[in-house]
Amino acid sequence: MSLDSSALLALQNAAIGDSFELLCFLRNAGYLAAHYVDSLALWWPNAGSFEVIVGAILVQNAQWERAKLALANLYERDLLDVVHIASLAPEVLQSLIAPAGLYRKKSLVLQQLCAAIARDFGDFETMRELCTREWLLCQKGIGQESADSILCYALLREEMVADRYAYKILRLLGYTFEGYAEIKEWLVHGIYANREKALALYGSGASLQRVFARFHGKIDEFAKENRL
Repeated sequence: MSLDSSALLALQNAAIGDSFELLCFLRNAGYLAAHYVDSLALWWPNAGSFEVIVGAILVQNAQWERAKLALANLYERDLLDVVHIASLAPEVLQSLIAPAGLYRKKSLVLQQLCAAIARDFGDFETMRELCTREWLLCQKGIGQESADSILCYALLREEMVADRYAYKILRLLGYTFEGYAEIKEWLVHGIYANREKALALYGSGASLQRVFARFHGKIDEFAKENRL
């Protein structure tokens, strides 16, 4: 990986030893600044809503801008809820989410997931209270990254997302990992080891859910801006 920006050089020269130090580096560099408030306070748009679940499926193997177009199609037709998506004719749903790519596969995943939510929880509000990571991983088309994205940003749980951008940043820092679980363990370990310091960064009443949500957002914004 070539180092072609001052930000990448600064990161590599920071001698970062754990995830808390990485969080502080990204925060001090200005990532997720003041404009990330209100509906973007936790970085993912409209965190805490059912929309996040749909977005987590649509963004698989797609750029977020393409997923946003598909979400907008559903939003404009007032279809962003469990019952509507589960009951739509497959060809209709496929046409609406086509901008996100892989629309046949994603349509099937969304409809099966919504049917499972309705069957096991009744509605999204109950799902927020009762859903587990194990339940999510048992659903077709939901891998570890999607499950953690849903837990953190839709269900507002204390969960860290370890995506490809995190992998690229940690590789740049000289770390190597076997897979998703090891990357996630590195990302959360330094935060838990410095829990009070991490919470203090976000003021009175802050939670680790907020820390993890913002941390993941900082990682992604840094990686995108520096074309990792």
